[in-house]
Amino acid sequence: MNKVLKSADEAAALIPDGATIMVGGFGLCGIPENLIAALHRRGVRGLTVISNNAGVDAFGLGILLETRQVRKMISTYVGENQEFERQFLSGEMEVELVPQGTFAERIRAGGAGIGGFFTPTGYGTVVAEGKETRVIDGRPYVFEAPLRADFALVKAYRGDPLGNLVYRKTARNFNPMMATAARVTIAEVERLVDAGAIDPEAIVTPGIFVDYVLQGASYEKRVERRTIRSDGGRGWSEQAWWRE
Repeated sequence: MNKVLKSADEAAALIPDGATIMVGGFGLCGIPENLIAALHRRGVRGLTVISNNAGVDAFGLGILLETRQVRKMISTYVGENQEFERQFLSGEMEVELVPQGTFAERIRAGGAGIGGFFTPTGYGTVVAEGKETRVIDGRPYVFEAPLRADFALVKAYRGDPLGNLVYRKTARNFNPMMATAARVTIAEVERLVDAGAIDPEAIVTPGIFVDYVLQGASYEKRVERRTIRSDGGRGWSEQAWWRE
């Protein structure tokens, strides 16, 4: 079965207003840049976005925030995006903040078909409000429900027409687990290779989890902030930079 789409715009056309989407990446590393840009061009609105973070101003998911295409964010860290902060504090966007480990396990549970799990993280805080709690072996736990989505947009280094995926270094973050936890998974890859060209032992996400794959292009691969020593060791300075 050939799962290759011609472009990111063809993929974005599959996603309707009001959809819940998972978007892979950690910071700006391993994000599906082409798919995010295609959603921005299409103008799809009312999205619920499940992502570790919200990009930065004018890049990554930040471009969807600027055009008010996101109705709700379910995230763990959002400190690099001033527009996110503004919309959150003004009540323009609904936000669910989740501890990062809990966030990862909720996605994994969604992909594994698990009905939820108990974790000690968040007990006694606002995170536990309205949730079932239980004492197990003398320790209090909070019940967390799985996370699933209508669509997962993931980024891989290599992929084939069958949807088998291989990630590169830090880009192997939330992408593999998100690929398992959505009704439809769309993967953009830096290198689309022939079926059989990927060593089966190297495959991270088997094609059974991937519905569509497309060849990405023109990756910027930004990093949020790079800290360098610039004054002979007397101090540190920060500047934006590019990922090699």
